[in-house]
Amino acid sequence: MVKTVLASALEEPIALDVAANGRVLIAGRRGQILSWYPQGSRLETNAVLSVFSGPEDGILGLALHPGFITNGWFFLYHSTPGILQNHLSRFTLTSNGVSLVSQKILLRVPTQIPKPNHSGGGLGFDGDGNLYLSTGDYTYAHQSDGYAPLDRRPGKELNDSERTAANTFDLRGKILRIHPEGDGSYTLPAGNLFSIGTPKTLPEIYIMGCRNPFRFSVDRQTGWLWWGDVGPDARVASSERGPAGFDEFNRTRSAGNFGWPYFNADNRAYSLHNFETGSNAPPSNPERPENTSPNNTGLRTLPPTRPATLWYPPGLSTRWPQLGSGPRSAMAGPIYHFDPTLKSSRKLPSYFDAAVFLFDWERGWIIALWMDSSEQPSRLEPVIPGVHFKRPICLQMGPDGALYGLEWGSNWANNKDAALFRIETFP
Repeated sequence: MVKTVLASALEEPIALDVAANGRVLIAGRRGQILSWYPQGSRLETNAVLSVFSGPEDGILGLALHPGFITNGWFFLYHSTPGILQNHLSRFTLTSNGVSLVSQKILLRVPTQIPKPNHSGGGLGFDGDGNLYLSTGDYTYAHQSDGYAPLDRRPGKELNDSERTAANTFDLRGKILRIHPEGDGSYTLPAGNLFSIGTPKTLPEIYIMGCRNPFRFSVDRQTGWLWWGDVGPDARVASSERGPAGFDEFNRTRSAGNFGWPYFNADNRAYSLHNFETGSNAPPSNPERPENTSPNNTGLRTLPPTRPATLWYPPGLSTRWPQLGSGPRSAMAGPIYHFDPTLKSSRKLPSYFDAAVFLFDWERGWIIALWMDSSEQPSRLEPVIPGVHFKRPICLQMGPDGALYGLEWGSNWANNKDAALFRIETFP
């Protein structure tokens, strides 16, 4: 296995998708839409959108419609200057570039002032043509001592994730699922968390209880949805406040509640901390969590919460030491299905069949995870032993059976080493 750099010196590349003909569409956070062509390894700019590129906003997600080769449709999750919303929009790519007037806005997700925080932004289609969008909880974490942000005081609403992630009437802190229609509207597939017309709920919600599910994958063959959820910062557990911070990898084939901000990892509970008095009330019951925050506009009694599939702390994990230690930023990539009939010298070997590719933006690794017969994690291995990736931020399988990805670069900003790369069988 080898990593091949296909294009370098990119400006804040943040999302990609690979078409059936091998063309790679790339989104830059500051508004660029680029195409990389396998014929001649050519890179061209298709358009530059006007976006607000504040701390965690800009273009955040990109997905090609399943019929992209014939209709040219692709979807972006992006900000717009002067509007406190992130938009899920459809655009059309033609031989002349991106038609900006072709924009169809499907969803509007509220953001906040003075700056965005935990924006999420993953996009992906399942095998039935349903489109998934991940959104962060838009809650400030720096005033919660690294534990759950449950600040219910008047004027501190942006420090309370109960108003978003635990709110059944809010699009934030969720993974949403819709079915885009040809006219630019959408319908709702059966099996989302709440039925259409259920009071104080939004029927677009598929998964709730997320903190910042920045990158996910939905497997078109099996229906498994995998996502990484970036966790809080507490380095140690507190007998009064709750668990240390863990990043999570989650997995499901059905709608559900994954617990944030009441639970983390394997349903480790946070106390209901009173930020005015400093006292702590007993934590929620995972079988019947209650959202009693005055900032909640949805249901009071929430669906039961589910534990994460795999979780890891700031320090070294005793169970999964392969994940390393230090800052964390969990992200989930695609599942690999080895195809013996595929004529490609680049396709990954059968050894990786049924593995899901997990990656961490901060720690710079890409790791293959296999599940056992009881659907539990069984082993983790680096995809290329000894190779450190420069803040990997998006992974997708190509039609050639190779793994395509973006490196953000070595620093938080102003990188000269951001790149499009491919992981392939050694030529």
